Amino acid sequence: MPVLIGKVSPPTGPVFDLLLVAHMGSALIGFGAIAVTGVQAWRARLGPGSQSADSVRRYFRPGVNWLGRVLFLVPVFGVSLVLASKHAFGFSDTFVLIGLGLWTTAAVVAELVVWPGERRIQQAVSSSWEEEAGGVKLRGTCLRVAASSAFLCAVFLVAVVIMVGQP
Repeated sequence: MPVLIGKVSPPTGPVFDLLLVAHMGSALIGFGAIAVTGVQAWRARLGPGSQSADSVRRYFRPGVNWLGRVLFLVPVFGVSLVLASKHAFGFSDTFVLIGLGLWTTAAVVAELVVWPGERRIQQAVSSSWEEEAGGVKLRGTCLRVAASSAFLCAVFLVAVVIMVGQP
């Protein structure tokens, strides 16, 4: 394998390319779904009388947000990329470790804040949106979900820069 500036040449081939597309696609879908949840939560805070109430009700239909859970495929494809890189990348590389740390942060915030908040919003808007403790409790949940989603969007952007830059 040719060496480029002290490093092994970048991996190529259809398997690596497909894994890379799957890794990037799962990140875009997972974080994209979380971003949309944040936007809709921000809109939901305005209550059932807002212009966006019908859209919010449609988005927060009861059920699991499976597109958001695609986030869990990101490290699966990331590990597969490292293994398929023919030693061009390793698990001790700085960008891989930072990426895993950022993903872990994202998964924890999604599991502890975004998705439980999303379930509370689903319950409220599908039943008694108007009666939800004067809207105060739901409004706080909406703000937490929106803020956490914005934080996760920033985490995603940092991860993209790190993955592309590979420090």
